[in-house]
Amino acid sequence: MFQYIAERWDQIWFSSWQHFSLVVQCVVLATVIAVVLAALVYRIPGLRSAANEVSTIGLTLPSFAVIGLLLVPLGFGVVPSVVTVTFFAALPILRNAVVGLNEIPPAVVESARGIGMSRFRTLVQVELPMAWPIILTGVRVSAQMVMGVAAVAAYALGPGLGSFIFSGLSRLGGANSLNSVVVGTVGVVLLALVLDLLLLGLGRLTTSRGIRVQH
Repeated sequence: MFQYIAERWDQIWFSSWQHFSLVVQCVVLATVIAVVLAALVYRIPGLRSAANEVSTIGLTLPSFAVIGLLLVPLGFGVVPSVVTVTFFAALPILRNAVVGLNEIPPAVVESARGIGMSRFRTLVQVELPMAWPIILTGVRVSAQMVMGVAAVAAYALGPGLGSFIFSGLSRLGGANSLNSVVVGTVGVVLLALVLDLLLLGLGRLTTSRGIRVQH
């Protein structure tokens, strides 16, 4: 194992960086999309329920199936990987964003409007900061989940450590096949832990002390 890692260290490091970069960029994109959608629907009961249903149903879809469907219109490579990872990343964030915004006390919103704040300004300066801890919890769940989805995306020749896993599985029983699978799997787990620690630190930096105490 040590010899396998030493001989392929540059490739492992590069694939790890690709995997981490893919997940981070897709989670950021998914957060923007999910928060915008949540802001549009959370005050309307019917749309709020629809958003929650979409999140629930979407999470039951196998990532292999989604990637397989995207191969026809998008082909192989980075594009179907990005679309798949972003899709799955947005689902937990959307659900948490809707819950977080919906749980803000109406009196707080009314007070902000009463001092002359516009609807948009109230959303940006009052509601989103108060809902941020719940949204960030969704982001953390999403990041852990799609770290594995990004590995599956290697099926579509996407970047990342999934290539080690699929390469080893395709020649199981051959030379270094088990080493390849272990490197890919352990690498994904380690990256997930690193990203979760970074998000935990981000939460402490971006959440005011008063809101942290409340949560």
